Amino acid sequence: MSLRRWTVTLLAAIVALMTIAPLLWMVSVSFMARGEASQFPPPLLPDSPTLDNYRMLFGTFGLGRFLANSILVSTLATALALLFTVPAGYAFAKLRFRGRDATFRMLVAALVVPGQIGMLPLFLELKAMGLVNSYAGALIPWLAGIFGIFLVRQYCLSIPDEMLEAARIDGAGEGEILRRIVLPLLTPIIVTLALFVFLSSWNDFMWPLIILADQNLYTLPVALAAMSREHVQDNELMMAGAVVTTLPVLILFLALQRFYLSGLLTGSVKG
Repeated sequence: MSLRRWTVTLLAAIVALMTIAPLLWMVSVSFMARGEASQFPPPLLPDSPTLDNYRMLFGTFGLGRFLANSILVSTLATALALLFTVPAGYAFAKLRFRGRDATFRMLVAALVVPGQIGMLPLFLELKAMGLVNSYAGALIPWLAGIFGIFLVRQYCLSIPDEMLEAARIDGAGEGEILRRIVLPLLTPIIVTLALFVFLSSWNDFMWPLIILADQNLYTLPVALAAMSREHVQDNELMMAGAVVTTLPVLILFLALQRFYLSGLLTGSVKG
């Protein structure tokens, strides 16, 4: 192996180690006894590994309920996002209707507007509709994300028009074309979008904090933030909560990263 390749490999290994080291230490601290991580210098490994922090989270604080809330909200957000976003992206790419291009340009322009700007008007609208402090209100922002529509549209542009026209000549309706021809071809981008929405909704903190007032409806990030106000010094307990929050989505991403990366890269280059 040449010196250049050795150098690149070494640099990549150093960057990977710097990236993963905090995660590994987080897991290590979660198995430490109370107060052990506050020593100086902080230990890298627990002296006597214990599951007390996890027992306290699920036994005393009922973290299982908040975990179930996060799973429910993220799963529904993903399903609803796919239900609305995939047909919309296909329509902007392959169907012709008045104002299509102008509407799409407006949507793309809206991508530069920070989402936080629209939170207050959206909250006031949902309050008038009686959807505050409900899962329905928490799911509204995920129904039709502009980035998802853009991603699906860019991927749909790669589908040959001749294939769709042949199906129309054979008498297939647009719904049948979407279901039988387009969706199978969109598998990589659908997996990419599903993973993107699931991870984003799982990690979302600001909107659930605003829309959910009942603690029984809290998702994991909001519940852990509320818990940290009372246990800010319990580093081991907080690290255990961070592991519970991070581990499911990390496993999901690692399992589907091949589809995620291929779909994202392919969708970004379609003209």
